[in-house]
Amino acid sequence: MAATTRPDPGADAITRTAPVVITPMRRRHLRQVLRIDQQVYPRPWSLGLYLGELSTTDGRSYLVARRGTEVVGYAGLMVIAGDAHVTTVAVAPVHQHQGLATRLLLVLAREAVALGAERVTLEVRASNLHAQRLYSRFGFAPAGIRKAYYVDNREDAVIMWAIDVGTAPYAERLARIEASLPTPSLLQGVRSGDHTRVGEDA
Repeated sequence: MAATTRPDPGADAITRTAPVVITPMRRRHLRQVLRIDQQVYPRPWSLGLYLGELSTTDGRSYLVARRGTEVVGYAGLMVIAGDAHVTTVAVAPVHQHQGLATRLLLVLAREAVALGAERVTLEVRASNLHAQRLYSRFGFAPAGIRKAYYVDNREDAVIMWAIDVGTAPYAERLARIEASLPTPSLLQGVRSGDHTRVGEDA
């Protein structure tokens, strides 16, 4: 009879307490990114879509959050003519409610500024009040509705904008959010990496 390997009950706890490292998304991360995408989105992105975004370097920033070797979340945006559009934010279900989305958005907002953005926009489901409260911490305010935007259930999207993101008051807002984190994130190879930067790549 073949021996069975029992899961290590302490492995998940170790992952949850490991430092959060935020680094640019690379092709080698995509298997884990796609797995999370399939867990959290009714219509996940395809591998080809991610590869296309990663190959378009101008005005793009895609990040992953890792604990150890595990990708636990990711986020991305594109910048065109001074306007940044957050294209995706996701955290693996088993790692949600641990502040990972806040960490990702903090770095992503600074990336937007580094790419020359003056405003940042995103869409969020009208029913997702938790996400809307998170975005409001970053200065996003409702600016309109896209009717039946989500094709899986025809739910409306709330359009939110954060303006003047390149100003000192907005930088101070981000600094306050950063100061509220229980531990700093470790940044590797990001444009805004003058904040707790370590290393160059991972």
